[in-house]
Amino acid sequence: MKARKLYIVVPCYNEEAVLQETTKRLTVLTDRMISDGLITTDSRILYVDDGSKDKTWTLIEQFHQADSRFEGVKLAANAGHQNALMAGLDIARRHGDIMVSVDADLQDDIDMIAEMVRLYDEGYDIVYGVRRKRTTDTFFKRTTAIAFYRLMRQLGVKSVYNHADYRLMSRRAVDQLCNYRERNLFLRGIVPLIGYRSTCVYYDRTERFAGESKYPLGKMVSFAVDGITSFSIRPLHLLFHTGLVFILIAVLIFIYVIYRYVTDDVVPGWSSIILSIWFVGGCILVGLGIVGEYIGKIYIEVKDRPRYNIEETLVDCEQPTAKSEPPLA
Repeated sequence: MKARKLYIVVPCYNEEAVLQETTKRLTVLTDRMISDGLITTDSRILYVDDGSKDKTWTLIEQFHQADSRFEGVKLAANAGHQNALMAGLDIARRHGDIMVSVDADLQDDIDMIAEMVRLYDEGYDIVYGVRRKRTTDTFFKRTTAIAFYRLMRQLGVKSVYNHADYRLMSRRAVDQLCNYRERNLFLRGIVPLIGYRSTCVYYDRTERFAGESKYPLGKMVSFAVDGITSFSIRPLHLLFHTGLVFILIAVLIFIYVIYRYVTDDVVPGWSSIILSIWFVGGCILVGLGIVGEYIGKIYIEVKDRPRYNIEETLVDCEQPTAKSEPPLA
């Protein structure tokens, strides 16, 4: 078994409270993997600072000065978790053989990285980290997450149940991932489209070590909408078929009105008319909202703006600073 150069990509946004412990645990992990012959001594941990407002980048600089295995990329502004992750993967693929993406909050079991590398040596290009259960989540978050995964499945989106962004990818898998040029990133749906041989490792997720969650309810809803509208046009099909149903109902009501007119049993009233107007009007607005969501996606995509701008790097063989990062090829 040949040792591989591993890059662990860690997106960070205001992670000052947890980064010291994350660095400590990753140091212990990589030391153990090196001694076991799983990875080479020049393997790296790449922190991507996604426009943090605290001392995250200052800590990353300190870690890099103390230990060259820790490298850093500072984005000029907050580009979002998915874009920050893509920035790190794009840089890591130029230097590493395999890349593992993991969040900085220590909720994912980083000890599973060694098992991921072993599975890579068995011929898997992608290894997904999958949660066994969601006991650490609140009832609301657990039920909405289950509903989201089921909805995605019904809409025909390929995704791995209970998998977030904790995964191993080979260099050629990341190369293919970078060929997907959309601005509206939903990596949980894109990675399965690559098609290379994949498998899963299962682990128990723990509570966040420190700090606050970077995915409040608003961001989770926005993330779910991005996932649905970026990978499925079934909502548009559903809207069309709903329109056909309304037309059928209108025809039946018309027949009923004619029948009441012929039998001279017309009861004047306005409540049914008002309720019908509100109901149909609401459905029309929902339909326009769905269409507008897709048009908005098109608007963002056709501008083809860069996903992120890099302000500074602490990476071997990279320029120390870079003002702009072009769209990924």
